[in-house]
Amino acid sequence: MIRKLLVEPPMTADEAARWTTPEEHADAATFGSERRRAEFLGWRAMVRRELGRAVVIGYNIIGAPMLRGSDLCISVAHCAGRIAVCISPERCAVDIEPETRNFSRAESRYMTPSERALSDDPLWPGIVWCAKEALYKYSGSWALDFAEDLRIERADLAAGSLTGRIENGEPVELSVRRDDGFIIVYIL
Repeated sequence: MIRKLLVEPPMTADEAARWTTPEEHADAATFGSERRRAEFLGWRAMVRRELGRAVVIGYNIIGAPMLRGSDLCISVAHCAGRIAVCISPERCAVDIEPETRNFSRAESRYMTPSERALSDDPLWPGIVWCAKEALYKYSGSWALDFAEDLRIERADLAAGSLTGRIENGEPVELSVRRDDGFIIVYIL
């Protein structure tokens, strides 16, 4: 059973070319940003490197990446300098951000007072952001408010675990780790 979290720097264009299709290169060419092109091709190359060249990547009705004709699920996240991909036989989710990102201007729009009280770690705002991004992806919905509908209820950063909740659903266990200057939160 495949259940993996992959976290890597973006590939070079030559490395990604081995695993991506001409159609994907044409799509990537329409992006104005070289970084965005590298991320787009990089995560696809990572998936195919793990699962084989025949994998067909598409998007579901809400725009999340999926594997056509496969029972495996994927989730993708990227930021400057890193790409993260989850592969699992069950629903999964991932988000990644650099530890240096400043969340102070947006913090009041996504973090509640009870969530602020869970940790005094200086990276806590970024961890909560990544956790809520992962919960959002995991939900399979696109009409959720980060402060109202997605909650972090428990944190044990020493153990690398969080407990969240999507609306009034069951608790969701998340894992959190730091890796070479990046915060990664995932459900796998």
